[in-house]
Amino acid sequence: MATDHDFGQARLDDVRDALVQMSFALMAALTEVAGEHDLSLTQLRVLGILRDREPTMADLATYTGLERSTVSGLIERATQRGLVTKTTDLIDGRSVRVSLTAHARALEPEITAAIDERIAPLTGQLSASEQRRLTTLLTKALGC
Repeated sequence: MATDHDFGQARLDDVRDALVQMSFALMAALTEVAGEHDLSLTQLRVLGILRDREPTMADLATYTGLERSTVSGLIERATQRGLVTKTTDLIDGRSVRVSLTAHARALEPEITAAIDERIAPLTGQLSASEQRRLTTLLTKALGC
């Protein structure tokens, strides 16, 4: 006879499997878009982070979960490509802030449209209210 625990575990298994499948589909879509713009997936992620903030290099390492030396190399390559600029922090002169260049901001609508196109099959079968509910649930799960 099945117990509440068995049913609870089955639900958790279903949630896990659905989240993993969705993450694979999203990673494939993002990797494809990044490649079309000659970016790595990590570079695309950093550009996404920089869309609405100008973090310090240390903050960027925290956001990405990468070592500071890795972030430093990543930002150096992005600077050479004209995608980001580095400026000294006005409050703490030892810190460096990173921001998108006008060139990167000009790419943003194109990249966003390409991502929208790739994820449309993942969300297109959901009604508008289901999409809002999914957004609410994902935001809650992410702790945002």
